[in-house]
Amino acid sequence: MADRRNRGDSSPSGEHDRQGVFRRAGDPDKPDAFEKLYRPRESEQKVLGETRRLPPAEEVPPRTRRERRTHYSGREYDGSGRRTRARRTRQKLARTTGRTALIVLCVFLAAVVALPTWFYLWSNSRLARVEAITDHEGRPDRQPGTVYMIVGSDSRDGLDEEEMRELATGYAEGRRTDTIMLLYVPDGDGEPTIVSVPRDSYVELAVPGWGQNKINAAYADAVCGTDDEGDEVCGGPAPLVETFERASGVRVDHYVEIGMGGFVGIVDAIGGVELCPEEPMEDPKAGLDIEAGCQTMDGGTALGYVRTRNSPRADLDRIARQREFFSALVRSAGEPSTLYNPFKSVPLVLAGTDTFTVDEGDKLRHLGTLLLAMRGGTQTTAIPVGSTPTLDGVGSVVVWDEVRSEEMFAAMREGEPIPESAFQE
Repeated sequence: MADRRNRGDSSPSGEHDRQGVFRRAGDPDKPDAFEKLYRPRESEQKVLGETRRLPPAEEVPPRTRRERRTHYSGREYDGSGRRTRARRTRQKLARTTGRTALIVLCVFLAAVVALPTWFYLWSNSRLARVEAITDHEGRPDRQPGTVYMIVGSDSRDGLDEEEMRELATGYAEGRRTDTIMLLYVPDGDGEPTIVSVPRDSYVELAVPGWGQNKINAAYADAVCGTDDEGDEVCGGPAPLVETFERASGVRVDHYVEIGMGGFVGIVDAIGGVELCPEEPMEDPKAGLDIEAGCQTMDGGTALGYVRTRNSPRADLDRIARQREFFSALVRSAGEPSTLYNPFKSVPLVLAGTDTFTVDEGDKLRHLGTLLLAMRGGTQTTAIPVGSTPTLDGVGSVVVWDEVRSEEMFAAMREGEPIPESAFQE
């Protein structure tokens, strides 16, 4: 309470200059620390904006029911459970769809991967195998490029009497070579070449005791001899391969053999092959009677076409026809209309695997590689012939041209394309 005795007085300190107000010493317009604690904030002393007024009752819109929203998930609920049931239905449908898709995928993989794999393994197991390529003494080392030996046998195995009469094959027992060919695939981008080996080629046989003779004698099972260890060695695939490797210095990588029955089955499986004889041909011994010009031959007709010797150059003409046929066969078998047509490709595989004989180390994929190697086209030739003398006790033979045949074999040993100068008609 103010001091009444000094009312109206003013002390030098200015502590009682106003009635009823206690002032501390100092600047009267500047609040001290104590006043700051109780003075209202500046923002509280101002009026911000205009005063809000409620609208009249008639202008207020009617209140509607709002869906409840949870704070933790942001989902809306209407209280009926409809959305929950719909969500669960979608989840169940998604799970069912996922399982169905997985089952379809498994079935698809089984059809695309498992079934072809099984068919390949099963077909590979059907191939007949024989020990044809051996590591004999003096065998050539591995060489660039790839060499297949392809042998057509006159074996009648698999043919009954009616089929032998129909195909005019005769009833000879045992086996001999009707065809000896090489498919040579150079190293790199060189064009594959089919090389015929004349059956009467005069070479040193790998059958003990037989010395020099016709190369087809190395395959005949009736040709036998005794080796240094006293074991009997007869002609067959292994002596034939060894005989060629010794005579040429060219290493054989794969061996493929087919008999007459298999020959016919393969041609018929692909719907025949187109061949183009320049003149009409008739040979009752081979069951052949055809006109000149391009025509599609079935298995029986094609067999007669490649076996007949009824032409001016006899066996040499037959060799040329065999190369022509083999090229046409591989070309037809490698066409998309055959490979991607199960009504042709499956019978082709079945016929091939039922009749082909291959080396013990060969697989079905090697036959596929042979087919693919020839799809782009091939050259055809034969081992160059120097002379065809007739020898006592042997008969008419073919002597290789020493210079040109060595030129051919040297290129094959180096994995290079065969030069044109070494080609033989």
